[in-house]
Amino acid sequence: MSEEKKSLNFIEQIIEDDLSNGYNKEQLKFRFPPEPNGFLHIGHASSICLNFGLGLKYNAPVNLRFDDTNPIKEEKAYVNAIKKDVEWLGFKWAKECYASDYFQQLYDWAVELIKQGSAYVDSQSSEAIAAQKGTPTEPGQASPYRERPISENLELFEAMKNGETPPRAHVLRAKIDMSSPNMLMRDPVMYRCLHESHHRTGNDWHIYPMYDWAHGESDFIEQVSHSFCTLEFQPHRELYNWFVEKVSHEGELLPKQREFARRNLSHTVVSKRKLLRLVEENIVNSWDDPRMPTISGLRRRGFTAASIRNFANDIGIGKRENMIDVSRLEFSAREDLNKKTSRVMAVLNPLKLIITNYPEDKTEQLTAENNPEDPESGSRQVPFSREIYIEKEDFREEANRKFFRLKLGKEVRLKNAYIIKAEKAIKDDNGNIIEVHCTYDEDSRSGSGTEASKRKVKGTLHWVSVSHAIPAEVRLYDRLFTVEDPTAHKEKDFLDFVNPKSLEVITAQVEPSLKSAKALDKFQFQRIGYFCVDQDSSESNLVFNRTVTLRDSWKNK
Repeated sequence: MSEEKKSLNFIEQIIEDDLSNGYNKEQLKFRFPPEPNGFLHIGHASSICLNFGLGLKYNAPVNLRFDDTNPIKEEKAYVNAIKKDVEWLGFKWAKECYASDYFQQLYDWAVELIKQGSAYVDSQSSEAIAAQKGTPTEPGQASPYRERPISENLELFEAMKNGETPPRAHVLRAKIDMSSPNMLMRDPVMYRCLHESHHRTGNDWHIYPMYDWAHGESDFIEQVSHSFCTLEFQPHRELYNWFVEKVSHEGELLPKQREFARRNLSHTVVSKRKLLRLVEENIVNSWDDPRMPTISGLRRRGFTAASIRNFANDIGIGKRENMIDVSRLEFSAREDLNKKTSRVMAVLNPLKLIITNYPEDKTEQLTAENNPEDPESGSRQVPFSREIYIEKEDFREEANRKFFRLKLGKEVRLKNAYIIKAEKAIKDDNGNIIEVHCTYDEDSRSGSGTEASKRKVKGTLHWVSVSHAIPAEVRLYDRLFTVEDPTAHKEKDFLDFVNPKSLEVITAQVEPSLKSAKALDKFQFQRIGYFCVDQDSSESNLVFNRTVTLRDSWKNK
């Protein structure tokens, strides 16, 4: 086997084998088929990157198809959100398709199956049908309506379509094998009666196809060559093939379903049902809350499209489900943001520092490099004055030799500025430090070329000039759950493990260059982490979301 073959994942190997056994590249076509019943999450991102990545690799079209067969849960808003997410990730689809585009064709095929004796109308309750299904070791029991005359089935099915029968009074079932070891083959339901308005077809239909019936047939109509889905659909493959073979003719290309393992992400959930609970029970504010693993939530938090694509490529495609540590996603964000973001100064927990030997009426502009990783990013001017803010935790009256920040009698360098020495701590009546008095070395300005500027001190602190600082709301986001897998504890509800510290809101002081920052602009707050301007931000009220810390703060927890 060549080195190229060895590097292929098993999905690519399936395609290569097909190309070696009769397929030609012109026949290759893929699809990403979301159900518009919620927002896409990080698990969908892997599927998006897989299918559209294959399209790019083989120069093959990829359709975006909405499997919109359940009008009760589907909304146009979800369609729009999904389209935005796919585009934001950097992909373009060949055709925008909907299962609802094929409702008439699916109905016509269902009529043909009835005429062939391969489908029938069942008038039992859903509970009765379920009870007759049997068990994996015991065959099911035939419905008393299984041998209903074809003419009666046709008449009833048309009445169902026209809305002349009560909702849920009847279903259409495929007639396959009630003793099949695969329980999905035991006369599965193809249609149910629902008198519900559809987001695209309105009230034109009163019956709606089940997913198993619509999905494979939609692939066939679009001539999708390879239909990739997650492992839970592996038992459905036999039914997928049975339905497609029933409507196809000799010589036509039949889509091939193959499965890959779902990737679960630690410290969160990726079930739409559970994500919906988080929204409905006000654990989070919305589907795009920056704590959510939705693509829109990650985008709002400050993750880049490239970081998500890189993460998907890094974890790859497997045949076995496993738990991916969220730190790998965070690492991907840090790696990408490090290359792209400007370094700015923001003080999250301000402590006033007064440089007593600096002129009271003086302000000077100091040069700060925007991004040492990007030579083209240039520099900016940062105002410096007698009074500045530093982080409260960057000062101690006394500390051991491992504390390389500011302490009484010791020196540190202010980033892009001067070397200072702490002389005195001012306290309030309760003994809390409210102000630090320092002196500075006038000849030590960074980049000035003087001997004093080259002097080495162990600590460097970020700062903001008090008279130029801009107050900003900073939302410190953290992992949404305190445990790796909140769904693993069967005796408890997953909401029992919500992290009470997943969001802390503070008022920070930031440098004046950030006044013009716009929504989704991204920055590295020096020595703190990566931050993104939130959509709630305005000129009068800057709002920043913490994307990730500079380092993995959970590593030692």
